[in-house]
Amino acid sequence: MEFVTALRGTFDEQKPSLFEILSEQQLNSLLPPTLRYLLTVATHRHPRYLLRILNSFDELYAAAMLLVERHYLRTRGGSFTENFYGLKRDKALRGEIPRAGTAAPHVAREALRLSSADVWRNLVVLVGVPYLKRKLDEAYDVNAPRALLGAAYTRMPDNPTLRQRFLHYYRWFLRNIYPSVNAGYYFAMLAFNLAYLFDGSRYHSPLMWLIGTRVRRMTAADYQAIEALSAPKPGSKAQPARPGWTSLLSPRELGPRILSSLSVMLPMSIFALKFLEWWYQSDFARQLSRKAAENIELPPPILSALNAKGRATTKQEKKKEKNDEKDKDKATEPSPEDAPIATPSLLPIYTVPSPEDSSACPICQGDIVTPTACQTGVVYCYTCIHRWIEGMHPMQDAFMENREGQWESGQGRCAVTGKRVLGGTEGLRRIMV
Repeated sequence: MEFVTALRGTFDEQKPSLFEILSEQQLNSLLPPTLRYLLTVATHRHPRYLLRILNSFDELYAAAMLLVERHYLRTRGGSFTENFYGLKRDKALRGEIPRAGTAAPHVAREALRLSSADVWRNLVVLVGVPYLKRKLDEAYDVNAPRALLGAAYTRMPDNPTLRQRFLHYYRWFLRNIYPSVNAGYYFAMLAFNLAYLFDGSRYHSPLMWLIGTRVRRMTAADYQAIEALSAPKPGSKAQPARPGWTSLLSPRELGPRILSSLSVMLPMSIFALKFLEWWYQSDFARQLSRKAAENIELPPPILSALNAKGRATTKQEKKKEKNDEKDKDKATEPSPEDAPIATPSLLPIYTVPSPEDSSACPICQGDIVTPTACQTGVVYCYTCIHRWIEGMHPMQDAFMENREGQWESGQGRCAVTGKRVLGGTEGLRRIMV
């Protein structure tokens, strides 16, 4: 875009291209939603302290940007984001002074720099108009659907107060007039942008035309003037710092230093946000977490030969427990028609039903001890699912005693769904409660 004006024969080295101006405007428009999002995330953690700040975000942001923009307009000659792109704001004269700007850049800079009245007019355009437009857009989104609800929601109440009368006409303006005003504003912006692109106008915005200010590129004289602000004046004696204060933390120096450091913090914050966005959206983070999880090996469960009373289990007790397991399996014996079918062998797979209570283990039907999640999402006791996948659970031994070649025991599979667990017992994941 910056070569379009060169083709028309009126190329101006200090005139920024429309691409630069649109990039600056896009960056400026991204600041409020980004800060609001960060404040919203922080409010979820500390709602007691930050909820009021979030509810008054527009007002607080406008007040903060009023201080920041005023500082940059007075010291840098441009807004906060314009300084990031190497742009500034000058008075718009009736005629051009290219020769004076080349021969005496410092004199031309002093003649075109913004006065105090120009600074306040630019603050209205930079802070006041965006704040007003944000509030009108939010109010339109809230009140525009009222017209679809009927006259009961749009008519003025009987014997209205002054406040009710004002709200009625304000909502009527939002529903009937504001859409046309908003469309006219954007059409005017489009017309000025096209005129600026083809060198038909010196202003890229109708608001800049109204206040008589235009955007220019910064020159060497501007950078020298900015460096001269931080340098000590020649012939002035340095004032000794107050007791307990250093020159860096003095009240006079702390405010300008913080405001000036924002120009360095902006590109750093953009880089940090882009890095986090790449980290969470790329496959590199998932591969790294997967490799870290591969090194975690779950040890096999330690089986105790002691019963609940703390003594060794006798042969009679073991035989009784085995018979109880058989009786339990006969009562809940699965049907081959309802069981899942194994793909290689085409045999039904022995599975257990899922319990109604989610806090119970599907295999032992008791409370889950050391909860462990299978790859299918079902949670078991660690001992139960580990022994089931290994094919060493007593329920599997009792069920497969007379069914060899007719059923699959479910070894290496999920006990409820019958789906194969990739990696065997290494595919299990302990749940930290």
